[in-house]
Amino acid sequence: MAKKPAKKSSSSAAKSAVAGLDPDAAAALALDVSRLSEKDAAQANAALQAAITEHNQRYHGHDAPTISDAVFDSLRRKDEEILARFPNLSSVAADEVGAAPSEKFAKIRHRAPMLSLDNAFTDEDVSDFVKSVRRFLGLAADAPLAFTAEPKIDGLSCSLRYEKGELISAATRGDGAVGEDVTANVKTIANRKGAVPHTLKGKDVPDICEVRGEIYFGHADFAEVNARQRAAGDKEFVNPRNAAAGSLRQLDASITASRPLRFFAYAWGEMSDMPAETQSGMIAAFTKWGLPTNPLTTRCETIEEMLAFYHRIETERASLGYDIDGIVYKVDRLDLQRRLGFVSRAPRWATAHKFPAERAMTVMEGIDIQVGRTGALTPVAKLKPVTVGGVVVRNATLHNEDFIKGIGGDGQPIRDGVDIRVGDTVVIQRAGDVIPQVVSVVLDHRPKDSKPFEFPTRCPACNSEAVRETGEAIRRCTGEFACPNQVVEHLRHFVSRRAFDIEGLGEKQIEFFYGDEDLPVRAPADIFTLAKRDQQNLKKLKDKEGFGETSARNLFAAIEQRRDISLERLIYALGVRHIGETTAIVLARAYGTWKAFEEACLKVAQGDETAKEEMDSLDQIGPTVIEAVAKYFGEPRNLKRIDDLIRELKVQDAEKPQTETPVAGKTVVFTGSLEKMTRDEAKAMAERLGAKVAGSVSRKTDIVVAGPGAGSKLAKAAEFGVQVMDEDGWLKLVGAA
Repeated sequence: MAKKPAKKSSSSAAKSAVAGLDPDAAAALALDVSRLSEKDAAQANAALQAAITEHNQRYHGHDAPTISDAVFDSLRRKDEEILARFPNLSSVAADEVGAAPSEKFAKIRHRAPMLSLDNAFTDEDVSDFVKSVRRFLGLAADAPLAFTAEPKIDGLSCSLRYEKGELISAATRGDGAVGEDVTANVKTIANRKGAVPHTLKGKDVPDICEVRGEIYFGHADFAEVNARQRAAGDKEFVNPRNAAAGSLRQLDASITASRPLRFFAYAWGEMSDMPAETQSGMIAAFTKWGLPTNPLTTRCETIEEMLAFYHRIETERASLGYDIDGIVYKVDRLDLQRRLGFVSRAPRWATAHKFPAERAMTVMEGIDIQVGRTGALTPVAKLKPVTVGGVVVRNATLHNEDFIKGIGGDGQPIRDGVDIRVGDTVVIQRAGDVIPQVVSVVLDHRPKDSKPFEFPTRCPACNSEAVRETGEAIRRCTGEFACPNQVVEHLRHFVSRRAFDIEGLGEKQIEFFYGDEDLPVRAPADIFTLAKRDQQNLKKLKDKEGFGETSARNLFAAIEQRRDISLERLIYALGVRHIGETTAIVLARAYGTWKAFEEACLKVAQGDETAKEEMDSLDQIGPTVIEAVAKYFGEPRNLKRIDDLIRELKVQDAEKPQTETPVAGKTVVFTGSLEKMTRDEAKAMAERLGAKVAGSVSRKTDIVVAGPGAGSKLAKAAEFGVQVMDEDGWLKLVGAA
């Protein structure tokens, strides 16, 4: 008889680590990246990616976020820290922008994608951003480089399309490529400051002009709308951003018209002609054409000017009359913006400098230990509820056992070596990093009978030994499939959005089926055997609490639809450590079919050196992934689970990327010094053209671009017979000479 997950370490309880997050995401936020092994980093990356995707959809797709913007920022920032240290890990969710547009609205495809911004949280981060721009462009530290700085409005992104000066359409960001058609609603934003003009003024307005900006509520307008909601007995809005999003995305435009929305223009999409050569010049043109722009936008020529503007607006933000959560810096010259281009979901030429943390003092009433999918034991502080920045906080991460003891990631004391104990009065903070977190202990308030916390050496869910390997910060349960929490989390991963994405089979349903004796789901294949056209199973399910005949039929139908699955989704769904979405795509495209992939993995597990070398030669695949594959496919229990699952599925072969450039699909290595562009710029160019950029030469390499000073990579290319060309040859090949 299978055990039900232990309550204290169950998925629902683990969400308490950071309100609204699943246990693995909460555990990942608690990690000290500087101490992570590559194995731990890959697992944390997968958990963060899943959480980013889920909460992106809640925020942009449903206007119903369950975590604060600061917590969401913390997810992205923590994942960026991990990716900076382990660049081969998945960055798919980090690349996502917005969420899929609602089915309630017609769709509009953006002619140019609507992307997001990377974040900076400290003055040092801003300095690093400016240095990275200079480094990419090859500019000396004293070379002129101007930026614009503007308040970051906390509203809803919108794109307005004008043709011959007339407003013809308006769309939300959506997923960055396709948005919702809200033209009728946007046209009601009129007759007030911040109105959207139906006709642009001036003779220099381009025939095609896509203007982008933010729709928002002012503080006074927000208060007025909520007063009306109260008077009508309707639900009040939580904050101005949600109110703006809900007001704009009304099927009845008259409701939008009744709400005093405003608009700020600050960017553009497709333009048939550019009226200026700088960011500041474009904003000036918008203003001249009658578009509302933020008068606080300024041009800065030094980092000192940028930071001075930030700190001035930080002190004035309460008096602005609308919500902002930071300052956006953009390289002013548009030709430099074009050279810098984009990386994943964000431009290299811009960043958002977020405002700092807020703190409060409270009492820690207990410490819970929660167990994630990989067996990680994560300590969570149970706090006497306290309000921090308008949010009630009841829980905070305690990172790991060293953090509780007062030991930092580098092995040196933190908090002056003061440990954390139950009953302590602690200072907590909400910020753009780990949120919420314990910052310090107020020793004067420590109870006299307090005792140091003893971190468990056995799993609270299954009582298996919990071990901490040398060099790792995390203690893990060794129970694996004998641990109910790990099994449940593996199943949750299997049905997650980037894996099998089975509608109606979420966290609660997985826990129900895992613990149910009539309809047990203990392995992925059980999901599909459960849903076979078995009237007996259907009858059993419709009689269960929380189900009915309709919901039971819908769930079975959703499961049936997922019997046909793409190879990359299947590979990701298996839950092999260190194989995130990006790595799964690389492996799927490399091997093409499930049969070829499985045979290669089995050979790797058997120690076949040729198979290992072939896998190692793939872009973004290294020894850590190969070791994880060998371990996973070398475990008989895993092979049985895989065999049982594959019998239930039809696996689609991987699609090969289709582009028409001369280097599409080829693997390129740059070595030596480049003289006409920086190394980063060259890599970005190759990736735009559909090539894969590798850091080392292998038998799978197609082209080596060698500049002065090329060394061992050039010798390796000669050994493998790889085509070698200089920088001019590369530019001629891609048509950029």
